[in-house]
Amino acid sequence: MRTFIFFISLIIILPSSGHLFAQMTDLGYTDTRRNRESFKRLQPKSLRTEVATFALSGISESVGTTPLQKISYTEFGNDFMNFEGEGIKASVKTAPFSEEGRRLDYDDKYLIRIDRKPYYGNYGFVPKTYISDVTLIIDGDTIVVPPVAYSDLYNLNLTYSDKGVRKTTNAIYKSPDGNRIYFYLFSRDNSGSYEVTWIFDNKQYARRVLDYGFM
Repeated sequence: MRTFIFFISLIIILPSSGHLFAQMTDLGYTDTRRNRESFKRLQPKSLRTEVATFALSGISESVGTTPLQKISYTEFGNDFMNFEGEGIKASVKTAPFSEEGRRLDYDDKYLIRIDRKPYYGNYGFVPKTYISDVTLIIDGDTIVVPPVAYSDLYNLNLTYSDKGVRKTTNAIYKSPDGNRIYFYLFSRDNSGSYEVTWIFDNKQYARRVLDYGFM
């Protein structure tokens, strides 16, 4: 039931590499992003099964899976969202993007790299915001979230509007054994949505799962 309600309420088309390539070609510039961290490449299977319970990119594999323990947000504003529960405190913050001190690479008039790296969020154009800080505290221990986990993510929309009501699918999830923590964010945007899951194993940052091209 979660699968179909979630799919219908968001009214989103799952990312398709063919569709995305055609879109980029029509606009006249090259998409330099890659799918190396996508859900479809995620292994081992045990990890993939857990991420499929909440990630939009894993929706086709979520049928019959057991939902993970969820820690929802406690408060949010235009530039922050906080989470707390089950021994976990976390927050994500955004700030206005500035071109000063940045290297911006263009293909014709379209922005394709920031500081020599492909980026996510309104690809092709100068972003308005960037993720300025991510914090995670587990059982009183502050966990290091390296900037590489979020430094290429821009224009993060923490909420979306559903008939005038602000909603979010962002949350933190715990594996059944409690060893893994999944920090999930979905940025819904008409110009190109993306989702990211930061995975922490035994209180250490392990990797991320990143998918984009949702419309």
